[in-house]
Amino acid sequence: MDLTILFSPIDESIYENITSPSSFFKSIRVFGEKMPDYKDAQIAIFGVKEGRGTLHNEGTTAGPDEIRKKLYHLKRGVGAYRIVDLGNLNLGHDLDETYTRISEVCRMLLESNVLPIIIGGSHDLDYGQYAAYETMDKLVSLLNVDAFLDLEEKKDAGASRGHIHKILLHEPNFLFSYTHLAYQTYLIDSLSVAVLEKLYFEAFRIGQMRTNMQEMEPTIRNADMVSIDITAIRSSDAPGNAHAQPFGLTGEEACQVCWYAGLNEKLSSIGFYEYNPAFDDAHKKTAAVVSTMIWYFIEGYYHRKNEQNFKSNDFMKYSVSMPSEPEVLTFYKSKVSEKWWLEVPYPNGRERYARNSIVPCSYNDYQTAVKGEVPDRYISMLAKLI
Repeated sequence: MDLTILFSPIDESIYENITSPSSFFKSIRVFGEKMPDYKDAQIAIFGVKEGRGTLHNEGTTAGPDEIRKKLYHLKRGVGAYRIVDLGNLNLGHDLDETYTRISEVCRMLLESNVLPIIIGGSHDLDYGQYAAYETMDKLVSLLNVDAFLDLEEKKDAGASRGHIHKILLHEPNFLFSYTHLAYQTYLIDSLSVAVLEKLYFEAFRIGQMRTNMQEMEPTIRNADMVSIDITAIRSSDAPGNAHAQPFGLTGEEACQVCWYAGLNEKLSSIGFYEYNPAFDDAHKKTAAVVSTMIWYFIEGYYHRKNEQNFKSNDFMKYSVSMPSEPEVLTFYKSKVSEKWWLEVPYPNGRERYARNSIVPCSYNDYQTAVKGEVPDRYISMLAKLI
């Protein structure tokens, strides 16, 4: 398919004054006069100026280009950049058609082994991002970063407040796991967390993350797709949102999450949503934070180690005898990155779970097993596989 019919070119005013040869802009190919060929790229950025899904954060439609203004001026990082910016997606006549277009574009990119970076737009656009995996014949692990849980069932709440509920109910169901990072307890209904726990999904408060950010790395490393709502970042660092909160992730912590996400070799798409320039400061601080998050994600991507073959000599295998069931826990440690994985056996007849049976873990999980205790990560994953 010719993507030119689905996209509008980037306004020349966004990049016409960039002259530095080491700038991010000069290191990528953008849709200006001509649509760049995405098939030989590794990463494809595209904006979605869609705001019909939000009732209380109108103005997100201007977000993608404001983020580009900051991103393009950053210096290029490491790696042989093969990155394209496809421009802004032409919207459908209604929200559902926009979701379908996002899904179709992401599907085409994924099939060409190109990683989409979506710049929204309202947070409900991640439904289109998720739907792209429907024909991939694999179970998907979704990581969502947001101060709110967005599990509203009421239509009058707006699509952006119920998109996670819509994903959970999507048929056919190909969602293997859902993990929520950085929610704020006083902003959500405690019953919503209980619903996630009953489904063997995970949710981590902002305080849990801040206590030990490194322990979040295995959780992020397990995701196939990431969806980030800017409300997860505290208002002093990112005021550009109608729902901005005084507490939340710092800009540095948000960049660290994106760095971990970029390093994750499973991860094949990421979206940044809900930035609203109308609420930003005069210097467009929020746009600068989001552009830096994207930069760190890309930097992480170009630091990937290709660690997926656990039978290779690049891994050390550790077998830990347990005092009760299971009799043995098997861990793998990479000699290259020193990251850890834990093997969780799947039942016969459930071969579709094979891809998810070796899960990222931490050294603390290994230490827990050595003490004779079964790590919580093992118990949680086993419940999903049975």
